[in-house]
Amino acid sequence: MSRTPLDTVEHAAATPDVELPWAELGLKKDEYERIVEILGRRPTGAELAMYSVMWSEHCSYKSSKVHLRQFGEKAPQSDALLVGIGENAGVVDVGQGYAVTFKVESHNHPSYVEPYQGAATGVGGIVRDIIAMGARPVAVVDPLRFGAADHPDTKRVLPGVVAGIGGYGNCLGLPNIGGEVVFDACYQGNPLVNAGAIGVMRHEDIHLAKASGAGNKVVLYGARTGGDGIGGASILASETFDDAKPSKRPAVQVGDPFQEKLLIECTLEAFKEKLVVGIQDLGAAGLSCATSELASNGSGGMRVTLDDVPLRDSTLSPEEILMSESQERMCAVVEPEKVDRFLEICEKWDVIATVIGEVTDGDRLEIYWHGGKIVDVDPRTVAHEGPVYERPYARPEWQDALQADDANKLPRPETSEELKDQVLKLVSSPNQASKKWITSQYDHFVQGNTVLAQPEDSGMIRVDEESGLGVAIATDGNGRYAKLDPYAGAQLALAEAYRNVATTGAKPLAVSDCLNFGSPEDPAVMWQFAEAVRGLADACLQLGTPVTGGNVSLYNQTGEAAIHPTPVVAVLGVIDDVARRTPVAFQEEGQLLYLLGDTREEFGGSAWSQLVHDHLGGLPPQVDLERERLLGEILISASRDGMIDSAHDLSDGGLIQAVVESSLLGGKGARLVVPDGFDAFTFLFSESAGRALVAVPRSEEVRFNDMCGARGLPVARIGVVDGDAIELQGEFALSLEELRKAHEETIPALLA
Repeated sequence: MSRTPLDTVEHAAATPDVELPWAELGLKKDEYERIVEILGRRPTGAELAMYSVMWSEHCSYKSSKVHLRQFGEKAPQSDALLVGIGENAGVVDVGQGYAVTFKVESHNHPSYVEPYQGAATGVGGIVRDIIAMGARPVAVVDPLRFGAADHPDTKRVLPGVVAGIGGYGNCLGLPNIGGEVVFDACYQGNPLVNAGAIGVMRHEDIHLAKASGAGNKVVLYGARTGGDGIGGASILASETFDDAKPSKRPAVQVGDPFQEKLLIECTLEAFKEKLVVGIQDLGAAGLSCATSELASNGSGGMRVTLDDVPLRDSTLSPEEILMSESQERMCAVVEPEKVDRFLEICEKWDVIATVIGEVTDGDRLEIYWHGGKIVDVDPRTVAHEGPVYERPYARPEWQDALQADDANKLPRPETSEELKDQVLKLVSSPNQASKKWITSQYDHFVQGNTVLAQPEDSGMIRVDEESGLGVAIATDGNGRYAKLDPYAGAQLALAEAYRNVATTGAKPLAVSDCLNFGSPEDPAVMWQFAEAVRGLADACLQLGTPVTGGNVSLYNQTGEAAIHPTPVVAVLGVIDDVARRTPVAFQEEGQLLYLLGDTREEFGGSAWSQLVHDHLGGLPPQVDLERERLLGEILISASRDGMIDSAHDLSDGGLIQAVVESSLLGGKGARLVVPDGFDAFTFLFSESAGRALVAVPRSEEVRFNDMCGARGLPVARIGVVDGDAIELQGEFALSLEELRKAHEETIPALLA
């Protein structure tokens, strides 16, 4: 894209009629005209490159901003929130002077094009967001969605994605403690690879992305800049897939986890010595993002010399250098007298570091190449003042018919044998089967602070060895529920993640989200998005869990076929002492099983309706956020006071799925009895929200019942931990051996 003579600012002003490839870079005609208006002239090639990546859907949130404002407008008051939306990641106070930062992001499109590197660099990018806040990364999580489990392309995408996540995270020495894997044909051409990370720091160590102090130096450090990932996530994730277009493989970044590990240690040492004024990782949009965001968030301008950027490929044009999303790079603002020490630390860790510019007392971002000024912009117009679209949205015409197609009216098993067969079919289905084949490729326990990991309800990490202070994180999202009702579906995603954190004994504090949807240019998709954001904002306000940040991933569709709306919600919680945690597995025979919450005939979007009838219709389960709060309080109190020895939330697959998982993990069976007023089918398969299964020691039964009664939570004693089978009185018995075989052999057989 580079021209001769050099396309300087002066040259651009003198040649207004030069044609620039704005459409090829993903800009619309009116967007290009707006850039010309802002600059008062045509942009240079370098300026056009910067605006194109920074104004992309992935970086600017131009279609979603008008709706995302609700997370601020409806934000609940929270004493725990230290840093909210707008920074690299949110930060919450977890007590004892510790702060925890966490975030979830997407790397969906790159992971379809090149599964290993797409997923690996997704992990690398989210980890750098955590480092940029001043924290040491301590764990990662990975919510994943793939196409039909038996589709040939799933066998291409899934193993590559899993290998990429495991390869990068394991090499970094970060435990993978949570996430989920869901199969559905709607994700066939658009797998969702969402990656989350958690970091820990002291309150005084929080760092922000800003360039302040005229004369301070801008240091680029980490890997050399190459031709991989040019336009990468910023443009690749900002349009739908089209099979007719050529491969976009070169746009996928290539990761080096060992370089990132050095970058982590180097950065943390620089933080420790208080050498850094401001910092920004180079993720989507690369140098275009780092320079414009640092400058726009600071108190001055910035001057950068692009010739000083260390390159892997000397033939790169300035536009390519600015657009490259090469991995393992960061930008730091350092006071002049501290630069030598900063560079010494980088050399110690074998990290390439170069001063590429300085903070100025003006308000412009100026970039030079071969002696000529190729960029002269107000950085805010690049980083924060891009286009904002109020896309038209409308409830789709088919929504009423979808909701009227009531799943509660589907044929149910008529005999005990049919009921038993459907239980076996459920626990062996790809979505409900054991994911051990996948999760065993991740290191869960490196660093020695993992307390809970998959397949527990939430992952848990010890923060302080002396006191036992810890944090828990869970990610959830049900696209089938959200397709039926996006408002309720988003609230159900939050409710389930909230519940999963509470079942382990941790108090939910805050939320990050990854909102995965189809094309915003489709009014039906935009309606789904608007409803989901409204639902999540309303629910977070009611539950007192602020959204600290997150990610929007749009254009997840191939041609006209969009994915189910899939808002993935991560909830972070705190626990005073990890020794008090509650696991999923049944612990001792003779313990009493209690079902907490109300069970109703709710099968819309359920695992049973999908598996047995290949059906999606009706309404999702009702949401009762006050019940979720009450259930959470009781689970946390019961865990802290030793009243329960195991707990498992009820969600996909209903009660029977929870019982099977707890039994198989603990190696102990259960004898169940259907309580009065229930039929066996609804008892086993209903997916009513706001429920949990707990195992209560007999010595605690009276105290536990008194607590639930005093607080008004419905409880029903439904059985006992006992034997080597799961038996439903008067209906059927399934041995643990038979269940384990059904549960654990599905995924390996599909991916063999």
